[in-house]
Amino acid sequence: MKLKIALTTLLLLSILIVNAQEEPVKIDSLEQVVINSTRIALPFNENSRTITVISSEDIKNSASTNFADLLQQVAGIDIRRRGTAGSQADLYIRGGSFDQTLLLIDGIKMDDAQTGHHTMNAALPIEVIERIEIIKGPAARVFGQNAFTGAINIVTKKTLNNTVSVKAETGSFGQLNGGVTVGSNLKNSSHIVHVDKMTSAGYRYNTDYDNSNYFVKSVFNKNKKAIEMIATFQERKFGANGFYARESATDQYEETQNSLIGFTTQFNTEKLSIKPRVYWKRNQDEYVYLRNDPTVYRNLHITNKIGAEVNATYTSKAGITGFGVDLSKVYIKSNNLGNRNRFMTTLFLEHEFKFSNFDITPGVAVTYFSDFDFYAFPGLDIGYKITNQLKAYGNIGYTYRIPTYTDLYYNDSSTVGNPDLEVEEAFAQEIGLKYFSPKFSGSAAIYNRDAKNLIDYIRPNTSDALFTATNITEVNTKGLEVDVAYHFKYNDYKQTLAIGYNYLDDTILEQNKDLSRYSLNTLKHHFTTRFSSQLFKNVSQNIVYKHAERTTGDSYNVWDASMVINLKQLQLTLTANNIFNANYIEAGFVPMPPSNLLFGLRYNFN
Repeated sequence: MKLKIALTTLLLLSILIVNAQEEPVKIDSLEQVVINSTRIALPFNENSRTITVISSEDIKNSASTNFADLLQQVAGIDIRRRGTAGSQADLYIRGGSFDQTLLLIDGIKMDDAQTGHHTMNAALPIEVIERIEIIKGPAARVFGQNAFTGAINIVTKKTLNNTVSVKAETGSFGQLNGGVTVGSNLKNSSHIVHVDKMTSAGYRYNTDYDNSNYFVKSVFNKNKKAIEMIATFQERKFGANGFYARESATDQYEETQNSLIGFTTQFNTEKLSIKPRVYWKRNQDEYVYLRNDPTVYRNLHITNKIGAEVNATYTSKAGITGFGVDLSKVYIKSNNLGNRNRFMTTLFLEHEFKFSNFDITPGVAVTYFSDFDFYAFPGLDIGYKITNQLKAYGNIGYTYRIPTYTDLYYNDSSTVGNPDLEVEEAFAQEIGLKYFSPKFSGSAAIYNRDAKNLIDYIRPNTSDALFTATNITEVNTKGLEVDVAYHFKYNDYKQTLAIGYNYLDDTILEQNKDLSRYSLNTLKHHFTTRFSSQLFKNVSQNIVYKHAERTTGDSYNVWDASMVINLKQLQLTLTANNIFNANYIEAGFVPMPPSNLLFGLRYNFN
C-alpha cells in the first residue's frame, strides 16, 4: 500500500512538473562524458551497454555523505550495510554476490583475493569523486576476473583550483566528522590532497567506529609527458555486534586497512593510443570474536597485489581496435588461510565496427591463473541508433570468477573451505533502449543470466553439519530494469526528478532453501526515486525514497532527505536518514539505524 501511494504521488508530481516549465535545462552534460573504464572509450550516449553515470551534480544532490549510501540510490545495485558511515558494506549487482562485482578506481582493479567482502573498503570519500561509472551485466571480456555481474569505476577529480575546503559535521549517535581538501594547480603540476576522520559512539551496543581516509592525486610534467599518481589509504575500526558469526555474537570487533598507489601515463599518435600503468594494492583485515579478549579467536589476513597493465586503441578505416595485457601477482599471509600466492595474466582484444547507424563490437579476454588454468571468455555488443537521442542495443557474453582464498581454505568452528572448488561461469544476455536529451533521459533493459558452479556455503547433510564451500547447480537469473530522469525549471531554478526500478527473479533459493548460508537473498523489487529541488537562490533540498523487497519476502521503505544552504564561501548542510524510523535489515542479523540527523558546515578558502 505504501508503495502504491508513493507511486501515485510521484505520478501526480510528474504531471505538475510537465506543466510547470517546458524550457529545456542544460544539465551536467552527460552527452560530453566519455566512458573511459571501457578499453574503447566512447561518449556516454554512444555506448552499447547498460551504463549508469552518477555525475558530480548527482553526487552533490544525492543527500548522501558516503559512497555506500550514494550507490543505494541506483536501481539494480544492492548495498547491504552493517551500520552507518559505510564502515562495513557489501556490494551486489543484479543478484550477484559480493565476490562477483568488480570495483575500480580510475580504471585500477581493486579486487581482493582474500574475499570480495573487502571490496567496499577501497571506497573513496565523495569529496574527491568526479563521477561514478556503473557497468551492469557481464564484463569479463572488458575487465577480466571478478566482473561477473558488473563493474563500478570511481573516476576521481583531475584538478582543483588553488583552494582549501574545511568541513565539520556532528549528529546522532555521537557522530563527529572532520575533513580538509586542498587543491593546488601549478604551472607544470597539479595536486589534490584530502584527509578526513569519522567517529561515532554507535547506535546500539558495540557499533562504534573510528574511520580515516587519506587521498593524494598528482599530475606531474603536465606540459610534456604527463604522469598521473594516485595514492589512497583507508582505515576502519569498528565494533561488529552481530555482523558475522551469529546474532548472539555481540562483542565482535574488526579493523581493516586498504591502500593503493598507482602511476599512469599515455602515449598518443594520430591513430594509436597506449596507456601503461603500474600499481600496488594492499588490504589488511584483523577480526576478533571477543573485542576485549583477542586470545579466544582472532584472524589476521594481509593481502598484497602488484600489477602492471598496458591498454591501447588503434583507429583505422575498419573501426577502432582495443587491446591490452594485464599482469599481476597476489600474495597473502594469514593465520587461517596460510601463506599463498597467485600469478595472473589476461589478454584483451575487441574491435568496434560501424555501419551507418549500426555498431558491432566483438571481443574476448583470455586469462591464465597459476593455480587454476587458462580461460577464454568472448562477448558481443550490438547497437542501433534510431535517432540522435534514441538507441537500441544488446549484448551477450560469457563471464567467470575464480574462488577466493576464503572459499578455498577458510576454516573455523562452523565453516570449512573447499580446495577442490571449480570456477564460477555464466552466459548472459541483455537487450535495451536508451534515450538522452538535456531535458529527459531514460533507459530500459531486460536481462538473463545462466550460471553454473556458483559457490555457496551449505550444510551438505544435516543442520548440525559444518557449512561447506560448495559449487551448487545451475542458477538462472532474469530481470527488468528501468531508469528515467526529468530536468525542468521552476522560478528559473533547476529541478530534477529521477526514478529507477529493478525487478529480478532467480532460482537460487530452489537450490538449498533451508540450508544455504549465503543464499543470495536478492532484491526482487527495488524502487528508488530522488527529487532534487531549488526554490530559492541559496537553498536546495533533496528527498530520496527507497523501496526494497527481497526474495525471502522481507520488504521495507526508507526515506532520506537533505538541505543545503550556500552563503558565499560558507555552506551549511542538514541530512536526515530513515526519516520515518523504518525497522529493517540489509545484511545478516544487523538492524539498521533508526531515524538520525547529521549537521554539517563547510568553508571554502579561495
